[in-house]
Order: sequence, then C-alpha cells, then structure tokens
Amino acid sequence: MRSKKMTGGLEKAPHRSLMHALGLTREEMDRPLVGVCNAFNEIIPGHVHLRTLAEAVKSGVRMSGGTPMEFPAIGVCDGLAMNHEGMCFSLPSREIIADSIEIMAMAHPFDALVCITNCDKIVPGMLMAMLRLNIPAVIVSGGPMLAGKRKGQTSDLITVFEGVGMVKRGKMTEAELADLEECACPTCGSCSGMFTANTMNCLSEAIGMALPGNGTVPAVSSARVRLAKHTGMAVMNLLEKNIRPRDIVTDKSVQNAVAMDMALGGSTNTVLHLPAIFHEAGLNLDLTIFDEISRKVANLCKLSPAGHHHIEDLDQAGGIPAVMRAVAEAGNLHLDALTVTGKTVGQNLDDLKAQVLDPDVIRPLDKAYSPQGGIAILRGNLAEGGCVVKQSAVAPEMMQRTGTARVFDSEEDSVTAILDGKINPGDVVVIRYEGPKGGPGMREMLTPTSAIAGMGLGAEVALITDGRFSGGTRGAAIGHISPEAAEGGTIGLVKEGDRIKIDIPARSIELLVDQAELDQRRKNWTPKQKEISSPFLRRYTAHVTSASTGAVLK
Repeated sequence: MRSKKMTGGLEKAPHRSLMHALGLTREEMDRPLVGVCNAFNEIIPGHVHLRTLAEAVKSGVRMSGGTPMEFPAIGVCDGLAMNHEGMCFSLPSREIIADSIEIMAMAHPFDALVCITNCDKIVPGMLMAMLRLNIPAVIVSGGPMLAGKRKGQTSDLITVFEGVGMVKRGKMTEAELADLEECACPTCGSCSGMFTANTMNCLSEAIGMALPGNGTVPAVSSARVRLAKHTGMAVMNLLEKNIRPRDIVTDKSVQNAVAMDMALGGSTNTVLHLPAIFHEAGLNLDLTIFDEISRKVANLCKLSPAGHHHIEDLDQAGGIPAVMRAVAEAGNLHLDALTVTGKTVGQNLDDLKAQVLDPDVIRPLDKAYSPQGGIAILRGNLAEGGCVVKQSAVAPEMMQRTGTARVFDSEEDSVTAILDGKINPGDVVVIRYEGPKGGPGMREMLTPTSAIAGMGLGAEVALITDGRFSGGTRGAAIGHISPEAAEGGTIGLVKEGDRIKIDIPARSIELLVDQAELDQRRKNWTPKQKEISSPFLRRYTAHVTSASTGAVLK
C-alpha cells in the first residue's frame, strides 16, 4: 500500500506517533488510508451541507475496510464573485484546487482519494488533481439545488439576475424583485439549472469518474447521502482492483463527455474545463473535437437557462443514464468505456435499466430540439483561434445576424451602458480585455448578458467577448474569443460602429473590415496592459495559456 511510506517499518515510528495523536489505532493505520477532500465552506450554497456528505463518504470507506482522513479544499462562489474584481480569482482557483490536492496527497501518501465537490471551478480542479495523482479515486458532488417557486412559476438565480434589467425597464418593481430574491434559491445545492456546476457534475458521470446519480440527485434528498456512502464503498473497490483514473479516462471518455455535453446543452465553460481535465491525463481535446461531435449529436434537453426545466426534472426523467441511453441508441457513445463502478458504461446502463421516463424533459431522437449539439465553435477573422456559443440558448432570429459594434474595454462599462438604455436593437456588444491574461482571470459575463435579457433585448442584441460566460447565460452570447485582445487578437482592433457578421449555423464570425484597414489599425495599436496589484494574479497572467487550450498553465 502507498500509505506504508508513512506508516510502515521501524523508521516510521515517529510518523505513527503523530497518527496516534490523531486518535488513530494501530488497526486503523494498518488499513488503506483514504484521503477525503471536502470542499465544505459556509460561503457557497452548493457547499454548505457537505459536512453531512463527508460523514457519509467516511462511513462508506469504513464499511469497506478503509480508514478515511479528511482534509479541505477552497472554493469560490461565482455568483457572489460576479461583476467585481473577485471574479478575476474564480478561474485561477481551479489551478490552486488541483495543486493543493496534489500537495496533500503527495505529502501524506494516501492509498485512494474521494473528492467531495459541487460548484463551478471546484469540480474541474478536483478532477484535474485525480488524474494528475492517478491513484484510485472517485468524485461525488453535493447535488443540485431545487428550483424556486413564485406565483406558480419556477425560478432560479438567473431569474434574479434578469430581474435587475426588468426593474430598470419598468417591467418589475423593486419590491417584486426583493420577493424574488428570497424564493429563487430555496435550498442548499448547486444552482438549479444546467449551469456550469451541474453540467460538470453531470459530465463527471459521463466521463466515468462519478457514480450514476452524481449529477442530478437533489442536494436535499436522502438519496444524496446514500450516494455518498456508496462512493466511499466504490473507492475501496477500485483500490482492491487497482483501477486508476487514467484507466478510466481515455480517448473514449473524451468523446463520451463531449457527446453528453452536446445532448444536454451544457455550459460553455466545459470548453475550458474538459481540455484542462484531459490534459492531466496526457489526452488532447481541442476545439475541433467539440465542433466535430457537435455536428452529429442531437440536442435532447433544454434546461434553464435554455428552457423551463431544472435539474430536478432531469433526475425524475431518468437522469444522466437515461440521456446516455438515448445518445448510445444514436451510435454516439462508447459503451465499452470503463467507469468507477468497475464496470463499463454499457453494463451500468443495463444494471440501472436506464430509460427515458419523461420525453418532455429528455426528447426522443426524432423530436430533438436540434440535430446538432447545444454548443457550437465559431471561427473567422475575429476569432482565428475559435470561440464558443451555447447555440441551444440562442433565439432563432439571432442565429444569423449582422450588427453594429458597441465597444467596451471592461465588463463594468458595458453593464452601465446596457442598464442606462444606450444599447439598441441590432447592436453587437463587444467586451474585450477580459480574457485569461487580459482580465486577468477571464471573468464571467453573466451580469451583462442577464442585463440584455432583462432589458428585453435578448432576441435583438448579440454580445461577444474574450472573457467567458456563466452556464446560466442565454442569448447570442459568444465567448472565449481567441486570441484575446491582450495577446494581440483582432477583437482589440474593433472600433465603435464596425459591422460584425455572426452566422452560427455556418460556424462563422467575421469583422466586416477589409484586411488593409485592419493591417493599418494594427500598426498604430498596442494592446492595453492593466496594472495588476495582486501578486497571485501576476503569476497567473505570466503562465496562463489561451482559452482555446483550456486556459491551462504552461
């Protein structure tokens, strides 16, 4: 056992003495030591209940003959960090989470690892660490929040964000918004739509690194506690069989994850996180693979923000196994890929008797929302390295649009203009210097996209940025423009009044300015460099790569 480096032999008597100080017995030291990384904190709604799940995981480990040893991980709540300098630290926290788990598991050589996660950057950070360490490991989430209920209609965090714009244009009173604030997020758990956290928790199942149910069983359900116990038991089974993350995460897993992302209509942030996760296993996942799979996998689900369903509805409709069954029937899933159950995807689906229980939530193939996937990759002179849009959440009239550029060098300036009524139908809002380097930290643009929707412009105004979007964003919101402005990308050359042509079906985005003019502009242009006061962000800026490569560190 790996842990014998810490507990075995005469020379490790001092080590055992320290472990006795923890209250451990000799018998516990002789068993496999399982690290239990718990992302609990009292800041993130998705994490506030994780102590209960940690106890359940540890019970499962003990039931199967192991000794659990719990340690923490940090986490940023993207909702609370939104629209201020705190968002600069969200994406970079992914690397810190991965690094800190590596540090803990190498300094204290655990035999296996369970990661208890939930929200946006914590899920990919933990998966990155698991693949980097390559010891038997399972991830389990805290589960999704239930949707809010107000005046007979469901609501969620995005409803509140969009409510700000509705108040500004007189469609909602401040008193009504205050009432909505109190009921839109009614329980603990990750925000209730197919936003980034829930997308990544669902894809953890599809990758094979989490047990079935991980993505959809509600946070407040007793089934979530049972799932955590089974996770503790599962990691001991993996240890016994010596099944490691890189045995599970293969090229087939890459394709399964992207196929499920397309069927679910997941968050555009997956285009950042999946490449970073697979990079740790030495696997390549570039934008070309997303584009290829998007063209052949149908979009079967439209959950908030794209539609009115929430994760609890997906769970009752059969959950991720039901969607996987539908994708497999179309020939777009590798059923022989291994999973943390110790069985293949196909065996899991058979054991669960996976089937669609509600065709309104998970549509059959012949009634798919679209024959193509929920995410599209666009290219053109404005994004030579590519950019991404959640096409499943774009209004039909915005799928092809030529508009007038309204240019802003920061998120804050754009939000002021939108809420002050200075953005008009037919405009294309351009927000630049918000990429991985230029932001720094590639801030999410949920506030401006929600403001556009709240102002009633969702079917008339597009937004493009070298920053990124929340999984809760809807509308013609095109992000991850690469190269970014800070690295000399063409988005830095756009001027107020330029015309921009967007053609999502053709996968194209073009700045309608001739090349001679662009060459002249470039001669007279130097990318802006923001003054960065944070030593951490200065280090991050120096090492982060393009959004098109997952913003991994070099």
